[in-house]
Amino acid sequence: MTISVGDKLPDVTLVKATAEGPEKVQSGEYFAGKKVALFSVPGAFTPTCSAKHLPGFVAKAADLKAKGIDEIACTAVNDAFVMGAWNQRDGSADVTMLADGNGDFAEAIGLTMDGSGFGLGKRGSRWSMVVNDGVVEQLNIEGPGEFQVSSADHMLGQL
Repeated sequence: MTISVGDKLPDVTLVKATAEGPEKVQSGEYFAGKKVALFSVPGAFTPTCSAKHLPGFVAKAADLKAKGIDEIACTAVNDAFVMGAWNQRDGSADVTMLADGNGDFAEAIGLTMDGSGFGLGKRGSRWSMVVNDGVVEQLNIEGPGEFQVSSADHMLGQL
């Protein structure tokens, strides 16, 4: 079952990429009490993700925060070391990287894709959502191979 607007996020373990190394966080605790712009990419360092998706949220971070977003977070089915390296290269301190190494979060919210044809295996699909105190307020799911509704610009228009 795919998560919907009004649903509470499931409580699963994610791994936050920090300067001190990987830090386990429970999604229930992480999303509690704040408004988060959360987006998912099929993979760190992949073409659309690196050229458009992450850079869009980096460029629009101040605008998102001016519209009431407390934190911006990116998730992908990658390990925390890869997510941290990607954030160092293409991201910023304005974006928190949440590694979903085993795909537990993507599976729990029903937003997975099969990237086996590209050697990627099972991944999280491309989407964005606004999460307020753990509850989904906005949900923008991309079709296969698309990048439109999950962008920072689209989210800004929704806020």
